[in-house]
Amino acid sequence: MNQMLLALILFAAMYVLLLIFSEKRWIIALAAAAVFVALGILPLGGAAKAINWNVLMMLAGTMATVELFIQSQMPSRMAEGLLRIVPDVRWAVVALSLFSGIISAFVDNVATVLMVAPVGLAVAKQIKTNPIPVIIAIAVSSNLQGAATLVGDTTSILLAGYVGMSFNDFFWFHGRFGICLAVEVGALLTIPVLLWLFRNERARIKPGAMTEVHDYVPTILLAGTVALLIVASQFPNKPELTNGIICVALAVVGVIYECLKSKGSGVAATVLKAIDYKTLLLLTGLFMVIQGLTEAGVIDAIAQLFVKLGGGSKVAMYVMIVGVSVLLSAFIDNIPYVATMLPVVSSIAAMMGIEPYLFAFGLLIGATLGGNITPIGASANIAGIGILQKEGYKVATKDFLRIGIPFTLIAAVSGALVIWLVWA
Repeated sequence: MNQMLLALILFAAMYVLLLIFSEKRWIIALAAAAVFVALGILPLGGAAKAINWNVLMMLAGTMATVELFIQSQMPSRMAEGLLRIVPDVRWAVVALSLFSGIISAFVDNVATVLMVAPVGLAVAKQIKTNPIPVIIAIAVSSNLQGAATLVGDTTSILLAGYVGMSFNDFFWFHGRFGICLAVEVGALLTIPVLLWLFRNERARIKPGAMTEVHDYVPTILLAGTVALLIVASQFPNKPELTNGIICVALAVVGVIYECLKSKGSGVAATVLKAIDYKTLLLLTGLFMVIQGLTEAGVIDAIAQLFVKLGGGSKVAMYVMIVGVSVLLSAFIDNIPYVATMLPVVSSIAAMMGIEPYLFAFGLLIGATLGGNITPIGASANIAGIGILQKEGYKVATKDFLRIGIPFTLIAAVSGALVIWLVWA
């Protein structure tokens, strides 16, 4: 058995196990990486080099700062302030959905749902309406705008690390609009969809007491992280780990400040516990496996297959990448999918003699939005449904599809069209 076929079989087995044992994904990915090294598919010396330490540091640092931001109660205060300026429930749902989208451009999608969903639940209870569609709207909106900025989602950080994008590049890249424009156009076009879905919810909202913000330092640190990433974007020859160091350093400053303020280490323990180590270890294993696939020639072989199926047509290839990404992400986790496909779409672009950005951006649009089709397509959806179930509500699949399908179609089609018009 040649090395390419062996690598492909091992990867396929790993992916099947990732789908079956979702709680053990990090173990499966690391075990697969170990097998790749043991069989010589990935040289031992190349294993550590395959890991993108900058991506891992950015994720860990951002997770820690976001946890401090959540504990400060600032997100709840912001959401409640937003509700004071809307006329009725219909617009409240739109406002909360857009707010969750804006927050998720800088905060993890699941964390965004955990912050905003309780406010939506309180509004639904206040006016005695069904909270299920309200929470679903918040969840799918949080998934949408994670791709708008460098720190919005794990997939965005993967994209930036692979094609060499800085924070500013998500807005303006190589003299053109970046991926942020496509995401925001998609977000704006979901407003009429939400207004139609909630057209009968016209009850007035009576604002309650505003949540008290305990500490403004985490908000300053989160804003500082974004600001420093923007500043770092101005230096093209900066050290490779610059972005990761910024995110980790500000998180450490925040933890030290909170420990000194509380005169104890409880905050540090809470923040360290909030970091999603399983995702970090999953990515570590995936980085090594994908490097092994690359060295075995699997990535180029898959790219050649795509080019053959697309018949050399750029538009056919683009539609195929976006469409397949939407469909697959409706059922599988988009993190391993995007990590696997980034080198594939780059190879496809190289074979077709074009820059990789069109296909890479299309991949991210499709993979980010595809998870909104089904309840299991994204972690934020699962978190939102979990909140409803905890409150005693039973969420049927049709309840989710009623919002998820039209939301996904309008956002994905419009976002993909914008990317095509700008980058084709």
